[in-house]
Amino acid sequence: MSKRFRHVALVGKHQARGIRPILEEIADFVTDLGLDVSLERETAENTGITDFEGLTNEELGAQCDLAIVVGGDGTMLGFARDMARQGLPLVGINQGRLGFITDISIEHYREALAPMLAGDYEMEQRAMLEGSVLRDGESIFEGLALNDVVVSRGATAAMVELRVDVGDEFVANLRADGVIIASPTGSTAYALSAGGPILHPSIAGWLLVPIASHALSNRPIVLPDHGEVRLQIVAGRDASVNFDMQSLASLLHGDLITVRRSAHQIRFLHPKGWSYYATLRRKLRWYEGVS
Repeated sequence: MSKRFRHVALVGKHQARGIRPILEEIADFVTDLGLDVSLERETAENTGITDFEGLTNEELGAQCDLAIVVGGDGTMLGFARDMARQGLPLVGINQGRLGFITDISIEHYREALAPMLAGDYEMEQRAMLEGSVLRDGESIFEGLALNDVVVSRGATAAMVELRVDVGDEFVANLRADGVIIASPTGSTAYALSAGGPILHPSIAGWLLVPIASHALSNRPIVLPDHGEVRLQIVAGRDASVNFDMQSLASLLHGDLITVRRSAHQIRFLHPKGWSYYATLRRKLRWYEGVS
């Protein structure tokens, strides 16, 4: 048995239609099991739920010992990044299709959550990326990402040209629509649609994936995660960089994007018997049966 919990933070995709009764039902279920519940303040304010205290993320990190996130992978990404420094373990309940990191279906949350809240669960830790944008040696932007850091061309411009360095070594000059630096978690997101491989979350590595490269020989490469990756804008107008959902547009020639492993990790909790491979089978619709 693992740790039992006492105070749960509840977070929801408050823009979703019909989310309020779902959140109230989950909150009542958790309190019936003898735990305290607080809502993330923005969730409480936008749903109008007043039966439970609304707290800031900092207050949730200080007072709660578990967070339940109701929504999809996008909702989880945003909250996980905001809570990375708090060290709060996260459980994901998916309202729609099964997500990669929100893996409990809304239809089965009761039978999944009850043993987990009593301390019977699987835990895994996911690495994060962090980095900055340097202009003339000064940092003008800093970001944290669970999925990926993406440098891409402007909306109306031609390709962007990037110089890529890993550690102290020059790797390549790439002309492409952009470049993705993805964590193992992000390997099943944008990087996958751009032709990158899937990395198991336990692998200590990053993906570097060109987006629609001009040269067919520019292929995705798996990098060690203990060095710094540097992407410098050589050519191309109005390029942008995204750290998950944090964006900086209108990069200039000479701007340098640095990416490295963050000191923070995300802790995800799953029901007993959870399998990463089973998640891939369901999400990617891989053949499951045997003849």
